[in-house]
Amino acid sequence: MTELLHPALLLVAAAAAVPLLPSRAGRALSVAAPLAALAVCLSAPHGSWAGMDFFGLRLSPWRADALSSIFGAVFSLMGVLGAVYSLHEKRSFQRSVGLVYLGGALGITLAGDLLTLFVFWELSALAAAALVFAGGRPGSGAAGMRYLMVHMFGGVLLLSGILLRAAGTGSLEFTSMTAELSSPASWLILGGFLLNAAVPPLGAWLPDAYPRASVTGAVLMTAYTTKSAVYALIRGFPGAEILVWLGALMAVYGVVYAVLENDARRLLAYHIISQVGYMVCGVGIGTQLALNGAAAHASAHIIYKALLFMGAGAVLHTTGKTRLSDMGGLWRGMPVTMGLYMIGAMSISAFPLFSGFVSKSMVVSAAGESLLSGPYLLLTLASAGTFLHTGLKLPYYMFFWRDSGTRGHEPPRNMLAAMGLAALACVLIGLFPGALYARLPFPCSYEPYTAAHVVSAVGMLSFTALGFFMFLRHLDPVPSMSLDTDWPYRSGASAFMRFLHGPLGRFADLLRGAVLEKLPAGLSMASENPRAFLRITALEARLYFSTPENEAVLQERLDAALEAYPGEVYRYRPVGSTVMWIILFLLGYLALYYLAG
Repeated sequence: MTELLHPALLLVAAAAAVPLLPSRAGRALSVAAPLAALAVCLSAPHGSWAGMDFFGLRLSPWRADALSSIFGAVFSLMGVLGAVYSLHEKRSFQRSVGLVYLGGALGITLAGDLLTLFVFWELSALAAAALVFAGGRPGSGAAGMRYLMVHMFGGVLLLSGILLRAAGTGSLEFTSMTAELSSPASWLILGGFLLNAAVPPLGAWLPDAYPRASVTGAVLMTAYTTKSAVYALIRGFPGAEILVWLGALMAVYGVVYAVLENDARRLLAYHIISQVGYMVCGVGIGTQLALNGAAAHASAHIIYKALLFMGAGAVLHTTGKTRLSDMGGLWRGMPVTMGLYMIGAMSISAFPLFSGFVSKSMVVSAAGESLLSGPYLLLTLASAGTFLHTGLKLPYYMFFWRDSGTRGHEPPRNMLAAMGLAALACVLIGLFPGALYARLPFPCSYEPYTAAHVVSAVGMLSFTALGFFMFLRHLDPVPSMSLDTDWPYRSGASAFMRFLHGPLGRFADLLRGAVLEKLPAGLSMASENPRAFLRITALEARLYFSTPENEAVLQERLDAALEAYPGEVYRYRPVGSTVMWIILFLLGYLALYYLAG
């Protein structure tokens, strides 16, 4: 397979080129690169690179089979839709980061060893954090920092598990670890996967970060992080019984929090948690039908959830509003947006003839066939709740409720085009499920359109709609904020910062004053600007204190720095530097393997 260009390498290279090209060429490349990756994922023969030794351990950055192919294809398709949706964006930064994000997701999907998986795992996390930082929404910066810190913790869990497993088994091969769940290494790896899958109580980062990303960035975020984790769970922990109940409870948890939500994108974010719960439960059941269902539902979910976020993003783009209590009456100015949104809503609600109907039912049926009555009932209950809030509550209060005085209008044509393509995919998958089933990891003979299944689905949806309109006056949205499991670390972080700025800060001031009083006269400028002096690099400090003759050298550097940046000698950008070094490492890593083959 060495004659093929690794899709991740292709996308990272395209991401580097986009900001350097003229505007139109950059936009064209942002669409062409995911299309090329899609072609590679669909056409690459199954197999893997021979790999090479790395400190006595075998690495393989490319392993293609039915499971990686279906995830790689749908990730790439989502990259195309996201690029089309963002064509109106003037900033090339988000297009470039989006390509890196997709490259990270494809690197995870194709990784044949755990070290390669980890490199792309962290690259994906950094790209997603950058999209949150670039959101431009109130609280985007703080949410981005929380996202970064949470996923750094998840990365530490994952890397710790990988190193322990390599030490214990002498291998980095990425295969099923279900039989090894008695070992701490496997639990650490599983913990890293579950954090990215947003399994409660580790999932509060998702509704915290996604609504604060930009309109276009949030669409990409719905696709890659959680579904990369689902892929990793299918590959690494099929049949792990703990996932059955975690997934079932997760499905209901997301629905319950969606009941409380007033913010449209935050409500949709909670339904990501709920829908990923079906996938996690399917992985835990572990039968061929359940694993096929998890892969199929992940594929369908990527498309319809992106469509839902595109619809909510279009409203935000044109009205500047995201809270349901501030909306209403928008259908007059946005009929096309409303119609396309409803296709996504019917898909996630598992209406017959739409994509969710042919994918979600596979997991529910697998739970029934495995005689798991508790998870079966919880998944069915969550399905009714999904229709109640994503299919009824959100569109009703967004588009039809009382006239809020907001006059919306259709978004740019490229946004509508992306929504139209996503809606078409939702309908085609629902009408022709065989095309999806043919690419699943196991042979699939499942038949979704049985009389019993169709009648039960229509009956459940009808009674849910009846209940919604009967109790409509009790469901009116009100401005509110829901406390989630992120409350402890938010509060803890605030207390820690108060400690830094309070007693610890005062102690630092006293210590700094005592040190500065003893400085030679040659550093008077540093005494006048202690903040600048304290940001001198450790190397320069050692240089000065080693020999008195170096005082003039240090003073010269300090004067030049103060002149260039008054009040601040060095401006650290740790996130940007980390991203740069990881991208460089990734490029070198893939180039080595490409040349080695």
